Amino acid sequence: MLPPHRPRSLLLLLFGALAMTGALTSAQAAEVRAAPQAVPGAPVAPLAAGRSADTDWWWPVGPPATITAPFRAPPTPYAAGHRGIDLAAAAGDEVRAPAGGTVSFAGTVAGRPLVAVDHGDGYVSAVEPVAALVAVGTAVAPGEPLGTVAAGGHCDGACIHFGVRLHGEYVSPMLLLGSVPRAVLLPLD
Repeated sequence: MLPPHRPRSLLLLLFGALAMTGALTSAQAAEVRAAPQAVPGAPVAPLAAGRSADTDWWWPVGPPATITAPFRAPPTPYAAGHRGIDLAAAAGDEVRAPAGGTVSFAGTVAGRPLVAVDHGDGYVSAVEPVAALVAVGTAVAPGEPLGTVAAGGHCDGACIHFGVRLHGEYVSPMLLLGSVPRAVLLPLD
């Protein structure tokens, strides 16, 4: 009989091998779900014009950006979770495009003003509550203004909720912002 930790180690090894061969289609999403989380309330080091390190993605507010609630992946697609990060912001603050793309939605969803940008390659970001300054179909560059912080939703003028989907599945924006190191598989022995 194997010790209790062995089956889990073997399973992790199997998933790692599948991910490296490309056979695991949702490997990127699984990696994001397993990523370490940011510490709520801790300011993120400011960078020039809000740009994050080693990535083409920008913080939508700040600098500095202060995370008030981290990404928490739900165990199933319909379970409770926090499908993005909340960033401290005041009503009227400018909200910028986190990466280049095309505005795919600018309007209200369930009483909350929201702007969504299609970045290509399956990535779509959304920020709320945001009073849009852009229209659907507008091409935006990284850091370009999308709108201003408005009222509504769980942030209600005190923060913005920043979510990212990859091929329709929510992922942690922290990986795209370069704030979470990528996981590395290590040998079992």
